[in-house]
Amino acid sequence: MKQENILIIGAGGQIGTVLTDALRELYGDDAVIASDLHPLENQAGPSEILNAMDGQALEEVVKKWRINQIYHLAAILSAKGENDPMWAWDINMTSLFNVLEIARQRSLNKVYFPSSIAVFGREAAHQDTPQYEVLIPETVYGISKVAGENWANYYYRRYGVDVRSLRYPGIIGYQSMPGGGTTDYAVDIYHYAIQNKPYECFLSAGTRLPMLYMPDAIRATIELMEAQANRLSVRTSYNLAGMSFSPEEVATSIRKQMPNFKISYKPDFRQAIADSWPASIDDSAARHDWNWQPEYDLDAMTRDMLHQLAVKYHMTV
Repeated sequence: MKQENILIIGAGGQIGTVLTDALRELYGDDAVIASDLHPLENQAGPSEILNAMDGQALEEVVKKWRINQIYHLAAILSAKGENDPMWAWDINMTSLFNVLEIARQRSLNKVYFPSSIAVFGREAAHQDTPQYEVLIPETVYGISKVAGENWANYYYRRYGVDVRSLRYPGIIGYQSMPGGGTTDYAVDIYHYAIQNKPYECFLSAGTRLPMLYMPDAIRATIELMEAQANRLSVRTSYNLAGMSFSPEEVATSIRKQMPNFKISYKPDFRQAIADSWPASIDDSAARHDWNWQPEYDLDAMTRDMLHQLAVKYHMTV
């Protein structure tokens, strides 16, 4: 395997923490530089404090470590972004432009830019939303992701920058807490369940959304980045699907392991965001181009989440 020097921006986030470990296992600890706004603890490899809004600082890190791949994970998510739209837009777009420009100027091998199902709005097909669907998002997060997808495509076609992207559904993992998204309930609910606490959900019982378990999300990301460039037909962002479920269905799955688990529902402003998103995703392009295939369904994910969190909290299921 050829030598890669990889920079992860946002390595302290929900996906970044897990992806950093996975890439270090694949490429070696010293080949993966983890960066975030704040110091990162317990790192097996090198790390940097980096604000991706500072283009000069980014360039210095890229030069210092002879970076040839960047995973740009830092972003303000859907629910958090709605509290201050201009701030979220500025951070999401300026940081992306800095990454794209350094990739163009220094001819980096690859860039990874995560997108989201937030690119879809109420005008999109609600079931089996296709790859090439109208994109009229209803959050600043979604707007920034649509813009980012188009800029990624532009930099690929105009400058030959090999930018790759996935439209993540809700990501569920036990390794860290989520960071302000509309699908956060699907992580929180397991933490409450394992501690024998009732959970009050901010979405209604029947709100079905596309979801993906963290091991599948990490594997999909790496598989896309490892795929031969000539196999990739999508240079905006690939639809990605794992499973679709509602809060009520998660609670039912948890009760198979913990029969006394209790849930109530008190929808807040995030309900309107969720209602604008698809209930299921057609990811046939990813399956065709680079053989994507999820491994976890809801019950398999629930069993593993509860097992992993039981270890974390020193509890028993």
